[in-house]
Order: sequence, then C-alpha cells, then structure tokens
Amino acid sequence: MIATLDDLATLANYSLMDTLNCDPDAKANGRDHAPRQVFTGHYVPVTPTPIENPEYVAHSKSFFRELGFADSLAQSADFTQMFSGDTSFVPAPMRKAGWACGYALSIFGTEFQQQCPFQTGNGYGDGRAISVLEAVINGQRWEMQLKGGGRTPYCRGADGRAVLRSSVREFLAQEHMYALGVPTSRSLSLYVSKTEQVRRPWYSQGSYAREPDRLIWEPVAITTRVAPSFIRVGQLELFARRARKDEHPQAMDELEKIVLHLIDREYSEEIDQTLATAEKVVLLARKFLSRLTSLVANWVRVGYCQGNFNSDNCAAGGFTLDYGPFGFCDVFDPLYQPWTGGGHHFAFLNQPVAAERNFRSFCSALRPLLTAHQGSLRQLDEIQNEFPKVMQAKMDTMWAAKLGLDAFNTELFNELATLMQQMPVDYTMFFRELSNVPIDIGPLKNSFYKSSSYDADPEEMDKRWSQWLTKWKSLTQFSSCEELSRQMKLVNPKYSLREWFVVPAYHQAAAGDYSLIRELQEVMTQPYAEQSKDVEEKYYRLKPSEFFELGGLSHHSCSS
Repeated sequence: MIATLDDLATLANYSLMDTLNCDPDAKANGRDHAPRQVFTGHYVPVTPTPIENPEYVAHSKSFFRELGFADSLAQSADFTQMFSGDTSFVPAPMRKAGWACGYALSIFGTEFQQQCPFQTGNGYGDGRAISVLEAVINGQRWEMQLKGGGRTPYCRGADGRAVLRSSVREFLAQEHMYALGVPTSRSLSLYVSKTEQVRRPWYSQGSYAREPDRLIWEPVAITTRVAPSFIRVGQLELFARRARKDEHPQAMDELEKIVLHLIDREYSEEIDQTLATAEKVVLLARKFLSRLTSLVANWVRVGYCQGNFNSDNCAAGGFTLDYGPFGFCDVFDPLYQPWTGGGHHFAFLNQPVAAERNFRSFCSALRPLLTAHQGSLRQLDEIQNEFPKVMQAKMDTMWAAKLGLDAFNTELFNELATLMQQMPVDYTMFFRELSNVPIDIGPLKNSFYKSSSYDADPEEMDKRWSQWLTKWKSLTQFSSCEELSRQMKLVNPKYSLREWFVVPAYHQAAAGDYSLIRELQEVMTQPYAEQSKDVEEKYYRLKPSEFFELGGLSHHSCSS
C-alpha cells in the first residue's frame, strides 16, 4: 500500500528525461515560464506554478485502488501540495522540475504552423500541461501530468491556468470513459484554489449565442491526468518536419529517438525490441492502426465526440487524450459537434474520417526513418491504405454488437439511422431501451424527443418503427431474449456524462459544494449498472427542452 508521498517517491523512474534530449537552451532550475522558441530537444524542464491555497475536491477512488494508493493520500498535506503544483519540496529521488514538450499541429491532415506565435512551429506545445512524475507501479509505467500547472515556454502568452469548470469536466470524463471500456488517460486528483481566479470568456446565463458573450472570473484548479505516456501524433510530426527540412544536425536522430521511445513506452509488449528500427517502425504503424480504429469505433459506440481531433490531440498510444471541447450526444445526429469551432470535419459520425487523416499524419512522420528501406516504405504505404477498410470493419462490428447481431446488416442499419433522424431519438436511451428487447415499440418511445419541426404522420411512423422492430428480432440469433438483453447491455450503457449533468456540478463547486461532483463520480463510473430508482429518475432521462441550444450547455467554445 502506498500511503505516503515518500512511499510514492521510491517508485519514481524518469525514462523520458533520462533517455531523450533536453532542450540545450533550457534553464537548469526549470524556471522557464515565458514564451520562447524551442529549436531542438524533446523536452524542456519546467517547474509548475502552484495554485494559491489549494483545497481538495475529489480523487479517483477506483484508480487509487488500481495503483495501490491509500485513499487518505489524496488529502494528505504533501500529496496535495505536489499535485496542486508545488514540487519545490518533493522527497528524493523525485525531481523538483517537471517537463513540457513541443509538438506540431495538423488539422484534418493539413499541416499548420501559424498557431505558433513565432510562425515557425517552434513555439507550439504543452502550454499549461506539465508532467511532474514518471513512476513504475506494480510493473506498469505511469506518467503524471498537471493540467493547469502554469506557464511553460509553449504558453503563447497565456496564463497557463485551467479553470474549475473545465477541470471538473476532464476529471469526470476520464473516469467515465474508462468505466465505459474506452481507452483513455485517467484521472488522479482534483484541487481548486480558494483564492486565485482568472478571467475567461464564457456564456451569460440563458444565452443562445454560439460564442461566449462576456468575461467572467473563475476559480483556477489543477487536475492530474495519468497515462503510460503523453506522446501525441503531433509530437512525432514536429520531429519529422525538422528531419525533412534538416533543420539542425540532430534532427533525424531526435525523430528516431522519440519513435523508439514511443515503442518502449506504449508498445513494448507487442514489438520485439531486438528488431531493426525499420522493422519496428512498420510494426508500430500496424499496431497503431488497430488501436486507433478500435478507439474511434468505441467513441461512436458510447456517443462520444472528440470535438477537436487535431493530430496534437491524438495520443500515439491509441487512447482518448485531452478532454477539451468534447461531448456526449443526447439526440442522435451524425453531425453532432459540441465545439463551435470544430466544423463538420470533427463531427460525431465523421470521426472515422478524421482519424484516418491523423493516421496519415502519423505515417508521414514515420516516413523519414525509412528512406533507406524501400521495402519498408512500401509496407508503410500499404498499411496506410488499409485504414478505410479496417475502420469500416471495426464500425460494422460495433454496430452489430449494439444491435445484438452476429453480423452487420446494412439494410437494417440504414433504415434505423433514417428513423432515428426523422424521429429525434436519444442515442443512449434508445439503445438501452432496445437492449431490454421490448415486445412492441412502446418502451422505445421513452427515448423519443418531441420536435416542433416534426410533421410526419404519427401512425405511419409507428408502423415503420414496428416493422423495423419485427425485422430486427428476426435477425437476432441468441437462444433467448434474456441472453440477447444481457449481451446488448454489456455494450449499450445506461448512463452517459451529459453536459447538462456537469454544469450544475461545477456551478456548485465554484461555491464550495463538491457533493454533486462526487455523486456524478459514483453514478458515471457504473454506466452499465442498474442503479437505484432515485439515480434512474435523475440521470436516465431525456434532455429537457429548455436546455437545447443554450451556450455552455449544448455547445461551447474551446474549453479553458
């Protein structure tokens, strides 16, 4: 049992800082908080900036159990101090300076660099995310990263802070996604400052504006997210761009080092370490193809939309990373997009296409390492071209599972998709009601929204729904309705982390009441379970009509 910070310190093991290149222009003490260009090196040592007067909000009890952490650790003085940003005192062999990394940006497969304040691509990266620890716990390496830990050289002039609102969203979402069975970074802890606030653009109460219409003061917070690594596709791209342009003498070597480090951190059990680099790179592409396609199929399965799926928000380990402008759909809509700046290219059912663009960026980043290996280059191209076929197969398998079928049926699915759009349907509730294998369409109507624009003949729609239900039942292969229901409920959750559940929680938290956050934690980490009647009445219901189109609840600008 890890009961103290001293216990945790004995497990520290800093593979990234000990094996990769440090920025040669970095400050040895880590006090490197002003925007500047970083021309070379894989990381910059940075000391976090502690939040003022930190107060405990929550920790992930389930993740603490998995790590072997005592629950009491989360509220101990030194743990609170460290994971609210003060690493000045940490016990050896922990290090007082953390690290931040640079990465490149590709949006839907197109390379950009103007988001870098220097217009060079050398100033874009971890602007407010600072890793403070790598530790090997029970044989598994974990990296612990503070979100909102203050300014870094990549902060682009911003304050490096995260507000309580966005921190609550990320803290709850990561553990909900894990409970849903979707690969994700994890939540460790959440602390808020009792005195420090920052100004952010946000929505007036009751506003229907697309973009925030006022500036408000919000409490700052730090949530610690945890993953085997935080290497992003955009990170590989940065070093590949430098290698392609031969920007400095170590450019190709730094690209190879970061790729091999990724393999060591994320794929060591699948890729033989004794293979030559070219063979490893080809295997890496194949393994990432499998992980990324599975991930996106899982996103669609649970109704999740990663509203900003740029390459820098795409984890090279194939898990969900960076819960900024995300959302879980209420009404089924192929073009659902929670982020006002996201456009259709990152919409709900366009995520497979967005993932393919990120995969192409990934393969492009690997290509400079294979220029002397034409056979390996051909293999890489073949793997890249397989993406649409593999993605479609994963989607077909996922839809078949949601419908309790042995194999995907195109005609049945297309009719369902049409019906679900013509009669606005709650995505999560519809599939859960269907998982009960209803005798008629009556129970399915629990998931139907009333729409003022809906003008189809109700009797005709009932007839079409009944015909669809009859056909669906004729195609299921399970020995009994009970077995069919049991199997479907394993893939169709009952509870989803809807934005209109989260908003009251962070409003109450801003006033010092954390009870609703902890309640949501309990409910949303058991998303498939039949919970109490009170929980069902509160959290298994249609989105109230007055919440539709509200700014900050139905849509939001980039999270802060």
